[in-house]
Amino acid sequence: MVLLNTERYKWPIHVGSILLLALCCYSPVHGDCNFTSGNAKEVKMEYSSSIIDHEYIVSFNGYYKTQTRKRYLTAALHESGVPSWKILPRDNPAYDYPSDFDVVKLNDGKKEALDALENHPVVKRITPHKKVTRSLKYVKDPDYPSEDTKTPKDLNSCNKTDWQQTFTSSRTQSRRSLSLSATYWHSPNRHRSRNLLRAVPKQIVSALQAEILWNMGYTGAGVKVAVFDTGLAENHPHFKRGKIKDRSNWTNEKSLDDGLGHGTFVAGVITSSKECLGFAPDADIYVFRVFTNNQVSYTSWFLDAFNYAILKKINVLNLSIGGPDFMDHPFVDKVWELTANKVIMVSAIGNDGPLYGTLNNPADQMDVIGVGGINFENQIARFSSRGMTTWELPRGYGRIKPDIVTYGSAVRGSALKGGCRSLSGTSVASPVVAGAVTLLYSAVLDRSHVINPASMKQALMASARRLPEVNMFEQGHGKLDLIRAYQTLRTYKPQASLSPSYIDLTECPYMWPYCTQPIYYGGMPTIVNVTILNGMGVSGKIVNKPEWQPYVPQHGTHIEVAFTYSSSLWPWSGYLAVSITVSKSAATWEGIAEGQITLTVESPPEYDEAEPRRTELRLPVKVKIIPTPPRSKRILWDQFHNLRYPPGYFPRDNLRMKNDPLDWNGDHIHTNFKDMYHHLRSNGYFIEVLGSPFTCFDASQYGTLLIVDAEEEYFPEEVTKLKRDIDNGLSVIIFADWYNVSVMKKVKFYDENTRQWWMPDTGGANIPALNDLIMSLGMAFSDEVYEGDFMMGDHD
Repeated sequence: MVLLNTERYKWPIHVGSILLLALCCYSPVHGDCNFTSGNAKEVKMEYSSSIIDHEYIVSFNGYYKTQTRKRYLTAALHESGVPSWKILPRDNPAYDYPSDFDVVKLNDGKKEALDALENHPVVKRITPHKKVTRSLKYVKDPDYPSEDTKTPKDLNSCNKTDWQQTFTSSRTQSRRSLSLSATYWHSPNRHRSRNLLRAVPKQIVSALQAEILWNMGYTGAGVKVAVFDTGLAENHPHFKRGKIKDRSNWTNEKSLDDGLGHGTFVAGVITSSKECLGFAPDADIYVFRVFTNNQVSYTSWFLDAFNYAILKKINVLNLSIGGPDFMDHPFVDKVWELTANKVIMVSAIGNDGPLYGTLNNPADQMDVIGVGGINFENQIARFSSRGMTTWELPRGYGRIKPDIVTYGSAVRGSALKGGCRSLSGTSVASPVVAGAVTLLYSAVLDRSHVINPASMKQALMASARRLPEVNMFEQGHGKLDLIRAYQTLRTYKPQASLSPSYIDLTECPYMWPYCTQPIYYGGMPTIVNVTILNGMGVSGKIVNKPEWQPYVPQHGTHIEVAFTYSSSLWPWSGYLAVSITVSKSAATWEGIAEGQITLTVESPPEYDEAEPRRTELRLPVKVKIIPTPPRSKRILWDQFHNLRYPPGYFPRDNLRMKNDPLDWNGDHIHTNFKDMYHHLRSNGYFIEVLGSPFTCFDASQYGTLLIVDAEEEYFPEEVTKLKRDIDNGLSVIIFADWYNVSVMKKVKFYDENTRQWWMPDTGGANIPALNDLIMSLGMAFSDEVYEGDFMMGDHD
């Protein structure tokens, strides 16, 4: 693929012109910059999911015994006349308990069967059954030199991890260079120059001062912690006798043991009592083996295991695994149900950094503690995924994630047979937080009535130490501070809170990207998506409506604020989307404007309380306003026609990535195109984001419409309007990746699980739709595919 380096190209924008750029598909694959000498291994976690042909998860509105569920399904499918179907058996520890779902295989009459099931009164939802593949690859961490770690010889084959799946990664590798080269922050030379100064602690618990709580008598006792991973040996020497309360296998393999070492390491960081110490050695540990030795899992395995965790009344659950699939509704719904039952879930944010917009699910959910990674110099680890969340695209804007960060580079933990090893990754940072949460929980057991997923998350965020010169989409609320979190929990009173707790569009770099561009009259609304955390109860609501209160002496009347917000807060959380625009009175004014948003959150009374619980919240707002820039300096980015999450097989822009064909990430000017954003801003342009159809903007206000790698179709009304806008002086620049039917046939792949060929729905971009858009101009993209460099005028 020919990557457009926006640092090299300066586009002369002429009124009423159109520029078409077809970016072809082949790109030199850079060497693995993650590999240097040393023993600290980085866990490169690659993820994929595929739909299993003919298999469906049927979710019910409640929990029913096996025979009752079978009667419901039989009644529904008998009426549809479907001759061939069956309920797939699930042989696991949850079999004897009531369940809220079944896995059904439909061989014939699929449409009729699905219609019949959807119309049944007890059926909540029907979704395709998915297979999840995770590939762990241990590579040497360039952030850290060699250290003496005891790793058993029988782990060598595990550490190599040579296996490959049909397709594995879900993250865009082709645009990684956009962020890797963005700043000195990620420079390989920078890391290398610091190796001699680095002091890596032998015990991760010492780095976070866990000994202070241990000396107070708190060691995790009385807390149930679950590890969803690859299993754990029954008699591993690092765990106290009797503290492994339950080991359960949810896979189709007949084993409870860990064949890979990842689950053992994670469990050790949380509860190990020897050599490489964990945070809560006296906690009760529950081991859920949800991945096979081939690193395969199914949505149904997780659903059964999650139900079992609820039955066992688990307090803390660590999930060091994840993927981009926030559209896997049964999984997402079950996570909500878990947290609604007061299970505090801690999950890794992902190892797809430094690219932005690469958060993993479920760590990107509001009710889950999403954890990013730092090294022992308090720098954001280059592998740690960055925000924003992408659920809200294309019409809205993402939320802050991760929630917090902690040490995830060269952390020592339990090896498979004993001894210690060092690993890096957010799958390492996650159990650090899970272990800390388990320890904190045990330290406030006398106040357990106020401890829940929201209150624990509030305490962690309120006590976190903000890292300097790091933005909110990299660090969230900052670095975990165990002792401050304990002090916060000791005095905690049930309350609601906001994340972020203020909006300051002048504060750089923390409030990036908001702080990099002032606002002005006539611009697209600036949207800030605020998370509401409700520690008062699992459910709640916003009373009346949020209210905007301008600070008159601080020119607050120059801005207008609108809101959308959750009709109900469940579980433990909701959202407040704030839309900020400049009033007409400030069209030529420049200065700082301030005000505040006030709202009241209410939850039902608890225990013997007579009155509802209430919290009055205040959200300060501060913005910089400038006179409206000239039309020639205003660029409109088309977000509306970029898919946030592909509904089918959308191939990569970079076809050299044979093991990574699926394009999961939605493009955005503040995520994978943030270098383009910085380049345009540094050259004096103002970039606004369009989250609605072309019929919704006034083209006379903009010099250029920027369409990048669009996948969606265009309405006929949009085609007509764009032609009229161009005739009236609007310039259009279109960047489009490859589209070639012959190439699309070549990149089809056979999925062993579904036993079918997957054909791309389109190429790297939807060229037919783009050609429909510009047909009236007598222009079109070709389907030729090239490899190499190109020149634009005097720029090479």
